[in-house]
Amino acid sequence: MTDPLLAPETTVRDIAARLPGAAQIFRDADISFCCGGALSLADAAAKAGLDLAALTAALQALIDRAGRDAPQATPELIAHILDRYHATHREEMNFLVQLANRVETVHGDHDEAPLGLTEILLALRDDLETHMSKEENLLFPAMLQGAGAVLAEPVRVMAEEHAVTSDLLRRIEHVTHGLTLPEGACGSWTALYTGLRKLCDDVVAHIHLEETVLFPRALAA
Repeated sequence: MTDPLLAPETTVRDIAARLPGAAQIFRDADISFCCGGALSLADAAAKAGLDLAALTAALQALIDRAGRDAPQATPELIAHILDRYHATHREEMNFLVQLANRVETVHGDHDEAPLGLTEILLALRDDLETHMSKEENLLFPAMLQGAGAVLAEPVRVMAEEHAVTSDLLRRIEHVTHGLTLPEGACGSWTALYTGLRKLCDDVVAHIHLEETVLFPRALAA
């Protein structure tokens, strides 16, 4: 059965923001989910000359896999999120900010230079740090105490913040031309886009795990 997220009228922007791995499928198919993100899945498939059913099946396979390896117990799941995502985001963000600044400084006159990327990454770093700190200091401890349905409002706020994060990821896609390297890109530029691809995919997976597994489970406790 096809997930409602993959309805033909759903925009590719929404799918890329909510489904881990969808961004890479869209990149490989030359489907833009930043500038052309307002296109529906059906229209994007048609524009790219792809069979909608085949594209939908590939995306559905991602849904079937997503969260499959997540720990079943809430304490272990939270520990997994803290280790796999929170710690990893913090470790990678500073390096990517420095690398982006280097590429913009050295290659700023290149036609395909990712101008404005450093500023976006600084905003993303601040956004993630603020959001993760709220989870670590308030939300996750309350979940571990079994607060249950009283967490509905904090969870709603977290979901709103996820939407802001997703918008920053789309801005990264935009200024990097879909994370496409120019011909003859130097090692720093290559390392930057490789790191950004992993970061963006990780952030989407992080959000998906919380919104589809952790939050519903905690609210039902």
